[in-house]
Amino acid sequence: MESIRSWVKKTLEEIEKKMMENLELKEMIKISAEFTKFKEIDELINEYFNLLDEKELWEQEPGSEDEIAKLDSKIEKISNEIIALLLPDDEFRDRNVFLEIRAGTGGEEAALFAGDLLRMYLRYSERMGWSTEIIDESKSDLGGYKEVVVRIKGKNSGTYMKYERGVHRVQRIPVTESGGRIHTSTATVAVLPEMKDVDVYIDPKDIRIDTYRASGAGGQYVNKTESAIRITHIPTGIVVTCQSERSQHQNKEKAMMVLRAKLYELARKEQDEKLSSQRKNQIGSGERSEKIRTYNFPQNRVTDHRINLTIYNLQAVLDGDLDLIIPKLMQYDIEEQLRELGVIQSI
Repeated sequence: MESIRSWVKKTLEEIEKKMMENLELKEMIKISAEFTKFKEIDELINEYFNLLDEKELWEQEPGSEDEIAKLDSKIEKISNEIIALLLPDDEFRDRNVFLEIRAGTGGEEAALFAGDLLRMYLRYSERMGWSTEIIDESKSDLGGYKEVVVRIKGKNSGTYMKYERGVHRVQRIPVTESGGRIHTSTATVAVLPEMKDVDVYIDPKDIRIDTYRASGAGGQYVNKTESAIRITHIPTGIVVTCQSERSQHQNKEKAMMVLRAKLYELARKEQDEKLSSQRKNQIGSGERSEKIRTYNFPQNRVTDHRINLTIYNLQAVLDGDLDLIIPKLMQYDIEEQLRELGVIQSI
């Protein structure tokens, strides 16, 4: 722990020194980002020490275990955020994200589970103060989701949500099962950082745009106008759709945002495949084939397989209390990065 503190102190001093040096104008843009980061870290450190002071006061009060536990959770979260800000940037930092949930194996039950995951993420986003918007959806006959794309917008949304990439597995008795047997179904979750025009250039000649009538909520209006947009990226075959808005222009704009995110993800994967020195201990590659978590209803259990974490409070997790899981994934990931930097020793 002392080595981590020393590293944080040294890194902060280096950032501060950069900002205090007499720099040429061309360097100011680069340094402004460092200054923003420094300011954010400074605010987090103040909050961190305020929480420690508050915890010390509660420790003097008998029967205050619940309050102390809440403060410990906040302290852990903030300390992770401070260290994460000092680590090398990744593509999710300071980005909104697109969350794509797809029903996997299990037919209608998988679609219902995809709906459960959507509800879980919407509630978690609400807890975190993020805004959410469904960009596109395809519902199943029983009210589940074959596929749904959600835009999540808010501070640290990318930093936290990136840990949800992969295959989620559910074990329960489906509503369609008359014999009372437990089935295993899956849904896949992709989390894509939102890109800007300058991040990913799309040649207009490479896309085909089709319009069609939107379906779903919205009354008779959706059946009378061709406001929904389908964009096909011809070189890669990637297709994105958006029908969340009544305006063709707005739907096109949002579909292009999703397309940029998908093209960026494709380029990232191709680059990762070429680099043999990729981090082996990273939590999750984000591949859809990778099983990351199991939700077992008969045992009231949620198990995250990446860090062997088991929680016997399934309903709390499904109700959006992902603070039971994500900060621990974040902490493990940070420790692995610190080991790579030589800040802490490998076990």
